[in-house]
Amino acid sequence: MAGLGGGSGKTIVSLGLARAFQEQGLAVQTFKKGPDYIDAKWLSLASHSDTTNLDPFLLSSEVLENLFRLRAKGADLALLEGNRGLYDGKDVEGSCSSAELAKLLRCPVIVVADCTKVTRTMAAIILGLTAFDPQVDIRGVILNRTAGCRHQNILRDSIEKYTDVRVLGILPKLTENPIPERHMGLISDAEHGADPFAAIAGCLRANADIDACLAIARSAPPISGEVAPLYPAPVSGATVRIGVARDAALWFYYQENFEALRHAGAELVEFSLLADGAVPDVDAVYMGGGFPETLAAGLADNESMRHSVRRCVEQGMPFYAECGGLMYLSRELLFEGAAYPMAGVFPLTTKVFQKPQGHGYMSSLVETANPFYSPKTRLTGHEFHYSRCIDIENVSSFVLRVERGQGMAKGCDGVLHRNCLAGYTHMHALGNPAWATNFVSAARVFQAARLAGGTCPDIRL
Repeated sequence: MAGLGGGSGKTIVSLGLARAFQEQGLAVQTFKKGPDYIDAKWLSLASHSDTTNLDPFLLSSEVLENLFRLRAKGADLALLEGNRGLYDGKDVEGSCSSAELAKLLRCPVIVVADCTKVTRTMAAIILGLTAFDPQVDIRGVILNRTAGCRHQNILRDSIEKYTDVRVLGILPKLTENPIPERHMGLISDAEHGADPFAAIAGCLRANADIDACLAIARSAPPISGEVAPLYPAPVSGATVRIGVARDAALWFYYQENFEALRHAGAELVEFSLLADGAVPDVDAVYMGGGFPETLAAGLADNESMRHSVRRCVEQGMPFYAECGGLMYLSRELLFEGAAYPMAGVFPLTTKVFQKPQGHGYMSSLVETANPFYSPKTRLTGHEFHYSRCIDIENVSSFVLRVERGQGMAKGCDGVLHRNCLAGYTHMHALGNPAWATNFVSAARVFQAARLAGGTCPDIRL
């Protein structure tokens, strides 16, 4: 499922199709192209499957194909939602675009087109899409946000006259967005409450040819090749417990990151920065991203958790934090004119702005020894943050030299205190295979020091 650009409606259409097929009794495996946590979570809820992210920048072609084979195995249907426009990539060649992913996986493509204030020109656009790269297998188009019968008829007749692409659906303008948006895209399911999928699926059934969409999926060539192991062989050692801060404030995680940690020898223990009083009995902590700013009052009010986190860091417990985790570990968070105290591990203040402060792919070189990455390692990831550290002069050195992206400051990301590393980089474990092994090894050092009644040293690779 691809679009002409961001905001074309491909996510809503993908959600509707996933739920409609699921309600027909099909086992639907959903995928999201690109580094996206929010759309992936909605797709998981719509399809009743764990959505997997597939991105050619974060993962090699071999890993992508292997991951796709593994997740699609046993499903009746694999539904992949693209990102941005079909041919939009990281450069003029369209590298890492949805089109490149479709070609790699040999997926037929259905385009969702926003038809607001467009009639016959849409035929030219669709014709351009098919001619731009004939290797992209565009099978149909779903016309979104159409105004009325006359508008719909001109659109359909023009596309059918001037192109060979089939019109699979014509969706009206919705009077109300079933899933509202905000600065980072769709709001999270935790904040929405109601289940919108029955209504979205009903809209698709009433206005699109669901059977034709399914027939297109079934016409795709067979998935070939054997599934290879996803993760490197684990290093032998004691099982460790790694706490995962996971609640409405922090919930941006890739399931492969969890799998990689388990494979490396970790038991994962979830806890809440909002509801729990202290860090649980663990040997290390993983903090992902999320929306700490919208729940800043609750995070600040939980003073016992903030103090517990700071104590654990000072004791040498390994902490790995991404984006929202960095904001929580800072001294203070500024949002909408209010200041909220955070854990105070780093002498930083993060402020949330109206516009993105970092958005896109990241590539960095590790320059400072730390528990998680060896120096000179090239780290791939992504960032999407509206916050920025406004007192960066308090940082004497950074762990990462950013070659692509923004990070905490132009050209820099990652701060380190004891065994706690935090930055704006979101990382995918399958693109950085040493991370999980190093994380678990660091947790074992802390576990051994604790069992011996000693102090955990600063762990440096």
